[in-house]
Amino acid sequence: MKFVPLRLPSAPRVFSVCRFLVPGDPAMAFRCQRDSYAREFTTTVVSCSPAELQIEGGAGKKEVLSGFQVVLEDTLLFPEGGGQPDDRGTINGVSVLRVTRRGAQADHFTQTALTPGSQVQVRVDWERRFDHMQQHSGQHLITAVADHLFGLKTTSWELGRLRSTIELDSPSVSAEQAAAIEQSVNEKIRDRLPVHVRELSLEDPEVEQVRGRGLPDDHAGPIRVITIQGVDSNMCCGTHVSNLSDLQVIKILGTEKGKKNKTNLIFLAGNRVLSWMERSHGTEKALTALLKCGAEDHVEAVRKLQNSTKLLQKNNLNLLRDLAVHIAHSLRNSPDWGGVVVLHRKEADSEFMNIIANEIGSEETLLFLTVGDEKGAGLFLLAGPAEAVETLGPRVAEVLEGKGAGKKGRFQGKATKMSRRAEVQALLQDYVSAQSAEE
Repeated sequence: MKFVPLRLPSAPRVFSVCRFLVPGDPAMAFRCQRDSYAREFTTTVVSCSPAELQIEGGAGKKEVLSGFQVVLEDTLLFPEGGGQPDDRGTINGVSVLRVTRRGAQADHFTQTALTPGSQVQVRVDWERRFDHMQQHSGQHLITAVADHLFGLKTTSWELGRLRSTIELDSPSVSAEQAAAIEQSVNEKIRDRLPVHVRELSLEDPEVEQVRGRGLPDDHAGPIRVITIQGVDSNMCCGTHVSNLSDLQVIKILGTEKGKKNKTNLIFLAGNRVLSWMERSHGTEKALTALLKCGAEDHVEAVRKLQNSTKLLQKNNLNLLRDLAVHIAHSLRNSPDWGGVVVLHRKEADSEFMNIIANEIGSEETLLFLTVGDEKGAGLFLLAGPAEAVETLGPRVAEVLEGKGAGKKGRFQGKATKMSRRAEVQALLQDYVSAQSAEE
């Protein structure tokens, strides 16, 4: 049996209504949904079968883990759904690496077998769970406020590893609108509004007043509704805080252009705001030490450095051009001129080499120029008679373990082994000698 996990895509996912039910009891949600604050409980193993889990390995390659697919009588670990990633935790101390929904049950992937019929202790990774609760409830609150204040409808959302994104059905959201939304949601957090979880039957007329995007095809039983008192009622299967005060604070980081005339609103909730502030404060302290000024002067100090750098780069370029012209004339007037002329400079660029080639302008001499690390990577240019360059250029690139292209008597490119320049020089010398012998 092959176990294929669900994954959060890089693009925002559509938040949907999902309803997870305990096997054998169509009117009961999982323990993680009945009590999002529960951290451990005892249940019974229903089944355990061999399975495989595909994960992201090193260098972006996928790896397959062998293990077991465990089904419990009830679970404290939330299976991925409704835009919320799955929980992590342990069963009798055995790590659960993935939790996914399969019909009305949750599949737990472990790398150790568990005995069907045995009682087990399930513990949730509380830090991850509470983070997801804060982000998910935060999304509900922002979605409701954005709709109420400006008629901005949420079409999807993504609970990301570092930040979360809400896709709004609008081509733009102004900075003033984002600020008003942030102010309003934080006022409601300070008001300590309670959050209730209710279950409604499909026939209940109140269902028509509940926000949602329709029921999934495999829906069965009552509908789970998350209500923020006086603010919002929304169909949802996820884990949530019981009071907005547990969100602590919400920070809207900004907006960015979304797909198909939509706007992505980026936010942090709860502990993620504190982590973001800690990182930002660390960066601020480092910049203060480097720039030798207070945080209020950082932007101006960086602007001055940028202007100084641009001026220095301009002056350096002019000097490098003058140097290239001087070197070209020196080479041209050297008693060793002719045959093969070789020059390497560590600190220069392709323009430097082309200026030298332009100034020399010889069609009788092979000019081999290189810049960069003497033993590592760099740039090269071969100039001279068109026929010779066309023949030798690809061979030079091959010797230097690089790539290049050329036309009209020039071949240039990138090299990874500049340490083999002497081999190129010997190659060019042999070619010139062979041509002289033929004449």
